[in-house]
Amino acid sequence: MGMATLGTIALSQIKPVSAFAMSLEGEALFALEALPYDFKALEPHIDALTMEIHHDRHHKAYVDNLNKLCAKEGIQEKSLEVLLSKIGSYSAGVKNNAGGHYNHSLFWKMMKANGGGLPTGFVNDAVNASFGTFDQFKAKFIETSKGRFGSGWTWLVAKDGKLSIGSTANQENPLMDVCELKGTPILCLDVWEHAYYLKYQNKRADYIDAWFNTINWDTVSNQLKLAK
Repeated sequence: MGMATLGTIALSQIKPVSAFAMSLEGEALFALEALPYDFKALEPHIDALTMEIHHDRHHKAYVDNLNKLCAKEGIQEKSLEVLLSKIGSYSAGVKNNAGGHYNHSLFWKMMKANGGGLPTGFVNDAVNASFGTFDQFKAKFIETSKGRFGSGWTWLVAKDGKLSIGSTANQENPLMDVCELKGTPILCLDVWEHAYYLKYQNKRADYIDAWFNTINWDTVSNQLKLAK
């Protein structure tokens, strides 16, 4: 798979995390999109080899497995979000792979070269209104990420005009009907070991701290607009 151009992408270029569906009968329902930046764009915080393996192998496996399971189980739903909203009606395999596809598709867009810093505008206002200060938000997000036992994700979600932080196991996400954490995903962090082990080994806390330097606040802003 080719690598996208190094650098950031404008908000207008950010495609909504959707089904990536193919319309012709008999073709795969879902497809893997290229990263919106080069594999090395997030260095030194996340190394190029981790990004390559994470995207081209792990994420690709979720997409391939999801397509196979949809064909096997006669699933024709082309909207990934709709599929997730009724995921309790499908097999565990569909749940795991549909979640893996959605979660990673959003995760890549949550990062950019020369990211991080502080949010501005209505994102900053929403963070302050819900957590008091950015530092308090960051501390809560880090605490939740470090506290996830085993594999999973940390989420900042919007619901009923308020932001909250929660965690899900494995590839579960807040759009799933079976998930206890509900809301529109605003920010997410992958805390599976494959997301950081090559560079950080078992030092998840170091990975989380470094990841804050990659956040693409334009994507966060876009997701928050979707929640309104």
